[in-house]
Parts: sequence; C-alpha cells; structure tokens
Amino acid sequence: MQKIDSACARLPLHDAAATRRVEARALARSPAGALMTRAGLATAKLALALRPDAKRAWVIAGPGNNGGDGLDAAARLQANGVDVTVHLLADAQRQSADARAARQRAQDAGVRLLDALPDAPPACDIAIDALLGLGLTRAPEGELAAAMATFNATRATRLAIDLPSGLDADQGATPGHAVRAQHTLTMLTLKPGLFTAQGRDHAGQVWLDALGNDVDEPPTAWLATAPAEPPPRHHAQHKGSFGDVVVVGGAPGMVGAAWLAACAALAAGAGRVYVSLLDPDATTWLATRPELMARQRVWADHPSLLRASTVVCGCGGGAAVRQALPAVLALAPRLVLDADALNAIADDEALRHALRQRGRRGVATVLTPHPLEAGRLLGRGAVHVQADRFGTAQALVETFGAVVVLKGSGTLIAAPSALPWVNASGNAALASPGTGDVLAGWLGGEIAASGAALTSPDALQQRCAAVVARHGAAADRHGERTPLRAAALIDAMIDAMVDGSRDAPPA
Repeated sequence: MQKIDSACARLPLHDAAATRRVEARALARSPAGALMTRAGLATAKLALALRPDAKRAWVIAGPGNNGGDGLDAAARLQANGVDVTVHLLADAQRQSADARAARQRAQDAGVRLLDALPDAPPACDIAIDALLGLGLTRAPEGELAAAMATFNATRATRLAIDLPSGLDADQGATPGHAVRAQHTLTMLTLKPGLFTAQGRDHAGQVWLDALGNDVDEPPTAWLATAPAEPPPRHHAQHKGSFGDVVVVGGAPGMVGAAWLAACAALAAGAGRVYVSLLDPDATTWLATRPELMARQRVWADHPSLLRASTVVCGCGGGAAVRQALPAVLALAPRLVLDADALNAIADDEALRHALRQRGRRGVATVLTPHPLEAGRLLGRGAVHVQADRFGTAQALVETFGAVVVLKGSGTLIAAPSALPWVNASGNAALASPGTGDVLAGWLGGEIAASGAALTSPDALQQRCAAVVARHGAAADRHGERTPLRAAALIDAMIDAMVDGSRDAPPA
C-alpha cells in the first residue's frame, strides 16, 4: 500500500476505461473471489491503521463489487474485535457471486447486516463508504443520495473504497450528491478524478493498493506530486545566460499585477526583467525592486526587445492590453498569456487567428486560464469546463497549438501530442489576489532561464508542470487555514526551491 504525497515521484494515472481493462486482466489471472478478498484485507488494514483504537465501525455498501469489498472488510474488522454494522443497499439475488460470498463471510463473522437506512449515522469510530466505486453512471438519487448525506454527517473517520461514491473517476466532477471522505483507498490504479476539480476535497488523503497486480496498461495522464528542480546554474554563466523577460500588463488600477509577475520572473531565474506598464500615469520604478527595468510601450517602441525575450502578457492588463497583443503575438519567441490577455483574445477573432498562427509556426506559447477564461476561449461556460477539465484542456491545445495550464484544484498541464499532467500540490491558501500573476511571472522566468533546453512542447510542458508543482508546494508549506499573500508567495517559492536543492541527492 502506498501513501500518495509529495515524497512520491511522477505517478501514472488511469481513467475508468483503462482501469476496467486492468481489472479484467487481474480477474482473469486470479482465483475466483481473490481480488475482492485482497481489497477487503487492504481496506481493513488501512482502517485499523487509521483508527487502531476503533471499537465500532459502520459500512455503507452498494450492490456491486465495491459493496462486496466493503462486506469483506467488515468481516475482517469483526474478526479483529471491532463491532461492525453494515447498511446494505443491495438485492442479494442481483449481486455477483463474489459479492454474495463476501456477504456470507460477513454474516458468518457476526456482522450486523441492515437494509433500512438510519435517520442519523450510527455511533462509530470509523465509517467506510463502499456504495459505488467505479459504478457511477448518473447523478445519485433516492436511497443512494440519502445514504451519502447520512455518511457525510458522521463525526467518525471517513474512509472511501476505490473512489468516494458520487465522484466521477475521470474528471473529478460530482454530478449530484457525493461522499466526502477523509481518506480514500483506491484499488489497482490511481484515477485522475481523485486529484482534480472536486476530487481532492472529496477524496482527502489518497492511498493506492495494486492488490498484487502489475498495471500493464499505458497511463492516460501523469500525476505531478513534487516539483522538479530547475536547471543547474554554472560558475561561468552570467546574467545574459539566463534570458530576458518582458512583462506587459498593469492597466490603470492594476499595476501591482505586473510588478508581481516581474518580481516572480526575477526570482525564478531570469537574467533581466523589463516591465512595460499599460497605465501611462503609473510609476515606472518599483522602490523595493530597483533591479527591475522599465520599458514604456515596448510593443510599439522596442520591437527588437520583444523578439529577443520571453514575454509574459496580460497580468492586470484590463482592456488596454488589446493595444499590445498584435505585436506580442507576432514577435515574441516565447510567450506566456494570462488573465486579461486571454479575455481579449477570446473577444477578438483577429487575435484568435494570430494565436492560432503561433501554434502553426511551432512558436513556444503557454496559456494559463482559470475555468472562466478557458470557457470564454472555447465559447462554453465555466460549469462545462469543470465538468470536463481534461476535455477542455485538450480542446484548447488543439485549437491554439499551445501548452495549456488550466488552473484550479488539480491544475492540468496539457501540450500537443503529449499526455496531460495533473498537479497534486497546493491548497486554498492560493485563493488570494495576485497568486495567478506570480505563477505567470515565474513561468516566464523559468522558461527564459531554461533557454535552449526547451526544444519541444513536451519539454515546455514538463517545465510548466514543475513550476505549477512548486507554486502549490509553497502553499502546502504555508498551510490552508489562512490566505497566502502574493508577495509572500514569491518568497515562499524561493524558500521551497532552496530547501529542495539542499535535500536533493548529488547529481
């Protein structure tokens, strides 16, 4: 059994279809009922590890094999001296042979099997969700929905088997009621939905047990659990070795966004950082960061600088960013488009065409939309985006030929001809003004500093995934109870990077 946390390396994710193929091969290679007994044993072991003091356990079990896993776990817990009650929402005649056998084992062990749902959760130390697993086909209703609501009301430690019931395995969406677990023991494979959209809130801490099987199925995505280290810096290098970044943004009332992005780009390793503000009346010098340089109207007056730099465009850009975008899209060899730059492109077909042309030319471009911005670019609503995050990210990749960082819980990083990455770090401390500007600026800084190493969309995607993981890791170090101020986030990312370098083994 493996705890999924920042100590893990890159991990493969498998969607529901791939997992069912893995399961079918595992069943074909195993004696009848063996897979279910392994799942029940793994569940009981984890339940006792989480609550070694447990005297009472409550299991809600459904009609499928997920319910059978719960029944087998109940029998094992009862045999270990735990008083177990199972509320079984299943017709015995419609259960599989393996599930019926697990039911009989539970009865023989002395487990109380009840079919009427209680009005309130029974007193217990640990509660186990074995209702649906991969069996979600539509929004739960009626008795299933009521069972989930009752389960969520318990004050006991809540453990879900395979998936929190009601959570979509592929997208992390919750089309209706869903179990909110504190721990999830997922079987055979890691499912993408556990780590994006609503998944992390509903799954809690994820554990994996392959049940003794080798997963001989190509992944459908990758999970980024820890930030990779930035490229090494050599003694003979100088500031010109690490590239230039130009930040274009900061419309009236939003100048701080551009300065945040610029500070982040410098902290990320860019050799020189220029700021071109869209507010003509704003100061062109940041007293706390005199090492940043100003270039007014860079899109009109300094085209050679645009041609030589990594450009971060849109941070606090407002409507004024439109004036800069034609030149930026045409000239920047490496470009990060964020916030208002994306909104302007969504509203202007000429700009959309220019962005598509960059994709056709194979010019390095990164889009960093949140769900609402992603929806605007594709002409769909944010609800649609959240219900199909992987499909949305892929649609943006195919439409614009860019690397896409679709922000949110479980940020997705997608690229042409590559599997998507899901970021496992971060928390609600990042729900703070300016943290997205820091991410965009840091991306620009690392892209500039990486230089010739980013020779393909795949390499650019992996560098973006590393930055997103570091951004989230800084929030994890801060904790989720209080917001993380954007300026403090930059320092936290530096600290995380320095500490990570100290802990890393010698090259």
